[in-house]
Amino acid sequence: MQTLNALILDARQLASGTGHATDAVTEAARQMQICNACRYCEGFCAVFPAMTQRLEFNAADLHYMANLCHNCGACLHACQYAPPHAFAVNVPQAMAKVRGETYVAYAWPAPLGRLYQRNGLVVALALASGLALFLLLALAANGTLWGGPAGGSFYKVFPHDVLVLMFAPIFLWSVLALGVGVTRFLRDISPVTSGQVAVGADAVQAASDVLTLKYLEGGHGEGCNNEDDAFSLSRRRAHHLTFYGFMLCFAATSVATVYHYAFGWDAPYDLPSLPKLLGVVGGISLLLGSAGLLRLKLARHPLHGDAAQKPMDYGFIALLLWAAASGLLLWLARGTPAMAVLLALHLGGVMALFATLAYGKFAHGIYRTAALLRYAVEKRLPAKLSLGSE
Repeated sequence: MQTLNALILDARQLASGTGHATDAVTEAARQMQICNACRYCEGFCAVFPAMTQRLEFNAADLHYMANLCHNCGACLHACQYAPPHAFAVNVPQAMAKVRGETYVAYAWPAPLGRLYQRNGLVVALALASGLALFLLLALAANGTLWGGPAGGSFYKVFPHDVLVLMFAPIFLWSVLALGVGVTRFLRDISPVTSGQVAVGADAVQAASDVLTLKYLEGGHGEGCNNEDDAFSLSRRRAHHLTFYGFMLCFAATSVATVYHYAFGWDAPYDLPSLPKLLGVVGGISLLLGSAGLLRLKLARHPLHGDAAQKPMDYGFIALLLWAAASGLLLWLARGTPAMAVLLALHLGGVMALFATLAYGKFAHGIYRTAALLRYAVEKRLPAKLSLGSE
């Protein structure tokens, strides 16, 4: 019978089976060989059941499992081989590094993914500031920078058609870039299920796992570990507030679009109209959630993640905070002389947020959804179909 040491000697060779075996992939393969021999954490999350379906781990397998990982930290604190043990098993950190490579490897166009990963915070703030400054200069040139239009109508500051021309290309570009990336990702990880496709039940299961953030419950359902080995549901709650706040804000814009084009009801909409209700509740939720994520990120134990991804993480959180805070301020100050300035600042932040969706931390939700869909397919297949990638 092979010893644990013998099992990990050929990790580099195994990792190179499909895709490019980077240092991060090789290290994750080494750790998965150890975990597959131990299996203490088998019931913790989706990563370990997926692991037990494999006898070897190549690059495609590891990108798949890395995006199943929600970085809850439970396995790190439960592991007898974690640092300072000589095996130095740290699955959350190893998977975070591979996951970071996923964002770059599948980004389209690729150079934008590399740029944002290295300089996420600088790029995010510079883009938002630049766009806001451009809008402020346009208002100043038109003599509409200060004073505020009658009735607080945004369309009297920037006509509706101008807003559409500004946002539609950015939104469509992000949808295209994310679509290309996740399609390539699914194509590369499809061998883990022998080319089997998802059915309705798989999609329902994956959607449920995504919408409930099932795997942010931690290994025993008590929550994640963050700055220490104490369990907390703070990360799950902050993610829920952020995600559903973002979706409510997007729904508010979508409903307002229907009002405008289908019924001819022009903005501004006041309470208790549906767009305003969705926007206010969504904005408050997004502000609280992103502030919570920032607090948790600042306090997180360094062993729980990949320090190299902090600029990307902070860049995404900064844009979420900018969009939420400026949107709420804009609502409160709609009838004041500062309305046009706040509108320009808000639009700059929102445009920067959407322009970077495909290259920042938002992308992890898309790739994780794809991985959970593939996991739902894999679970209903005979185990022999998943023993190693083809």
